[in-house]
Amino acid sequence: MKADKLGFFLKVFLIIGLVVFGLTSAVQAEYPDKPISMVVAYSPGGATDFQARIVTMVAADENYLGQPIVIINKPGAGGQVGWNWTVQKGSKDGYTMTAYNVPHFIAQSIVYKTKYDINTFEPVANWGADPAVFIVPADSPFNSIVDVVKYAKANPGKVTVNGAGMYVGHHIAFLQFSKAAGIKMTYIPEKGGTPAMQSVVAGKVKAGFNNLSDAFRNKDRIKILGVADLERHSFLPDVETFKEAGIDVDDSSVNFRGIAFPKGVPQDIIDKCAAAFQKIFEDKKVKKQMKNTGSPQRTMTRDQVIKMFQEREKYLKGLLSELKKK
Repeated sequence: MKADKLGFFLKVFLIIGLVVFGLTSAVQAEYPDKPISMVVAYSPGGATDFQARIVTMVAADENYLGQPIVIINKPGAGGQVGWNWTVQKGSKDGYTMTAYNVPHFIAQSIVYKTKYDINTFEPVANWGADPAVFIVPADSPFNSIVDVVKYAKANPGKVTVNGAGMYVGHHIAFLQFSKAAGIKMTYIPEKGGTPAMQSVVAGKVKAGFNNLSDAFRNKDRIKILGVADLERHSFLPDVETFKEAGIDVDDSSVNFRGIAFPKGVPQDIIDKCAAAFQKIFEDKKVKKQMKNTGSPQRTMTRDQVIKMFQEREKYLKGLLSELKKK
């Protein structure tokens, strides 16, 4: 009888232990239960890095994700280093995110043999759209797009124009400008928007394409001659578009920025983050900081980003094919 009672109590304790263990495991498995890493494929201080830090600064709030997001910079090859790393080595448990840039990563996946394309990322949400602008050093003799075109026609190849890398939005704007104006210029790829801006400020190149937000923050050190978009921007109302200058450059180079996971992350984690970031982007602190720093916001849901990826890939295949023609 005593043996039976002992066996009974052992079974009860075993059941209780399993229940407690199960509850503990469930609590431990609640995502996220530790800081999340976000790979930024560009240099510290550039527009992508700068804005990524703004839109993630309230993530640790209990009303959002309840854990901080740590930015990890992996610059190089116009973003290829960071995005290749994310796809190949980033964890698939939801603790590795990346900041994407469109058209950058899509154009690169079309032109190069990258490890990534629109099918290797799981979009979470889009936070902004940053047009490319044409800039020159503060002491440059160029005061308009027309000035640049006249000089370039008289001096083929001598106008050096930099940007944040190959087949990023800046490079696409450069290719469009060169072809539409019928001029030959020399493109200098840099390791991100920050070194590109520094080279223009220092006069190491005659001109550059950079992000509107970076140019806005440096407007006292440069001259901004044109916006590669369909309309003037409210942050730079006095700067004309290329079309206003008579050059057929559209909005193909506008830089969409947002958040994505590498393929393989569980759907429930993707859905949780997709919902959380829609709220984060609307946080008063985030919106105020984005506005004060000249960082254009354009929020899009996960479904809208998936559609945008598909549409931009199709469009860019045609555009790049045309731009490559002599």
